[in-house]
Amino acid sequence: MKAGKTLFNPPRALLILFLIVSTLGTMLLKLPQATTTSVTWLDSWFTAISAITVTGLVVVDTGSTYTMFGEIVILFLIQVGGLGIMSFAIIIFILIGKKIGVSERLLISQSLNQKGLGGVIKLVRNLFIFSLLIEVIGAVILSVRWMPVYGVGNGIYAAIFHSISAYNNAGFSIWADSLSAYVSDPIVNIVITLLFILGGIGFTVLIDLKEKKHFRHLSLHTKLMVVGTVVINLIAFFIILTLEWNNPATLGPLNGVGKGWGAFFQAVSPRTAGFNSIDIGSMEEASLFFTMCLMFIGAGSASTGGGIKLTTFMAMLLSVNTFLKGKNEITVFHKTLAFTVVIKALAITVISTGVVFLGVFILELTQESSFMVNLYEVVSAFGTVGLSMGLTTHLNGIGKVTLIIIMMVGKLGPLTLAFIFASKRTPKIRYPSEEVLTG
Repeated sequence: MKAGKTLFNPPRALLILFLIVSTLGTMLLKLPQATTTSVTWLDSWFTAISAITVTGLVVVDTGSTYTMFGEIVILFLIQVGGLGIMSFAIIIFILIGKKIGVSERLLISQSLNQKGLGGVIKLVRNLFIFSLLIEVIGAVILSVRWMPVYGVGNGIYAAIFHSISAYNNAGFSIWADSLSAYVSDPIVNIVITLLFILGGIGFTVLIDLKEKKHFRHLSLHTKLMVVGTVVINLIAFFIILTLEWNNPATLGPLNGVGKGWGAFFQAVSPRTAGFNSIDIGSMEEASLFFTMCLMFIGAGSASTGGGIKLTTFMAMLLSVNTFLKGKNEITVFHKTLAFTVVIKALAITVISTGVVFLGVFILELTQESSFMVNLYEVVSAFGTVGLSMGLTTHLNGIGKVTLIIIMMVGKLGPLTLAFIFASKRTPKIRYPSEEVLTG
């Protein structure tokens, strides 16, 4: 019985499924029908991993290197990665009438970061309905904007591609300059940002907001996500706007309204969306550092985004605030935050920092690039963001493999991978407690 339980380890099963699907994606992207020019196996693997982890870092230009077939493969990987491999499997089970057992429910619960098994099938069903509806609405609006520019067929295709990529926080674009051509366009800015904010806020939050009409009835998680998202986006907007206002390579040449749209887009995009409407490499160093902080924080739990997650960051801030006030319990919105949540948040933050540190250390040893560029690329990979200062296309083999691993860690979550090797046996002996000097 124990051997069976050891064999069925949800984090391990998710990792195996992830590797299987990414391998299939790599093979499809290596087909002659998928590319317009020869692409190495490593570059195909990098692209497949970047797509399924909904990162958006690219070693070759998507629009010029891949055919429509190749781009559709990338879109499929983005959709699977954004909504979850097990979520797709469950939908297939439902369609063919297969009974969904405890093992499948455990995997779903793990992949969507849920506490229990109750309601996970309903959650998956709602997740698909919500996601497809939002993507369709986004594609329709973008089609109206782009059909007059690119023609009916190309305009609709561009709208579908960017709608799926945006909602899943992937950051893939069929244009080499991402969305820089639309830095001042209100329709593109509003639609794309709404798509990746809705995708990044988390499925459970969207469902909670749909089912409950008043703020006081929302779960603590939803309240923290909504308030945290609004506050951090406003702070980011004013910081980016201030720092880049006179930068001749970014917001400087734009008028007042254009500066506002450019700052708004680049303020909300780093929390795992990965699109850019201004030249990232030309931003001020202070802006780049602040952007890295946003990428590290990331989106919400059970969302299409990555990073340590906004609620993890807020749990850490609340614990610091509690310590400074000399309190023993962390309270917020008339609720007490469980001590286990703080321990988990601390573990996630420490492990994530270690992953970033190790990744930067490897790039410093193997790449001919500056520390700032290496740090930016690693944080972008870990946060599954996809913003780049231009290093990705110049990485050598070691650099590419390093970022591949970091993207996988960022998508699956550092704790998920840690649980693969961790022991959950409860100790039978309790030892006396004793304080140590800190600070």
